[in-house]
Amino acid sequence: MTYTIQVNVMPLKDLLDPQGKAVLNGLSNLGLKGVGDVRIGKRITLQIEAESEEAARVIADEASKKLLANAVMEYYEIEKV
Repeated sequence: MTYTIQVNVMPLKDLLDPQGKAVLNGLSNLGLKGVGDVRIGKRITLQIEAESEEAARVIADEASKKLLANAVMEYYEIEKV
């Protein structure tokens, strides 16, 4: 069976997010006040052929650890679509 899994990759909360800061400054320059912080990440959608949803999640987790997320600078969350 084919499962659709989304992996959300975000910068660690303790690290500076230069893209987020640039967007925050841009919003401020546009007069949009009240935005306290912006964090920019990636959303990756995988179509995984597996025997079960749990097996698909294991594959997505392995892909995230080995390729999709840099554990030094990012964390990831896996969700089924």
